[in-house]
Amino acid sequence: MSLAAVVTENVSPILASQSGTATTIATATATTTASATAGGWGVEGSLPLLGVVFVAGVGTGLLFVVSLVAYRRRRSAQYGLISVAVGALLARSIVGAGTVLGVVPMPVHHYVEHSLDFLIAAVVLYAVYAYAPGSVGDDTTAD
Repeated sequence: MSLAAVVTENVSPILASQSGTATTIATATATTTASATAGGWGVEGSLPLLGVVFVAGVGTGLLFVVSLVAYRRRRSAQYGLISVAVGALLARSIVGAGTVLGVVPMPVHHYVEHSLDFLIAAVVLYAVYAYAPGSVGDDTTAD
């Protein structure tokens, strides 16, 4: 179904009957969107962008492996939280690659990536707050 058909169906009959205004607006919007993508602003199929996302993914993947090794050696919740945060960074790279390859639509990309940003910030702040010297629940006193 075309964008013009969707807009025409969802606009009240009064607006749709006024000399095809809804159809004109929908056609202009579709043309503007297509020209922006054709003008080089689209990410789908961009080889340079895919290369950047690939390099970032490899680097983040290596950091994730290092964080898992550190967690396995230390076996503390603090290191587990760091692994979760770095794993979320790796997930961001995977979502980015999916967007460039055309598997993940841009609205889903933005929703997932911003949700992961929030998760990363929350996990890191919790790790700092909960496990810092003198934090709440810490029975030791500072010298």
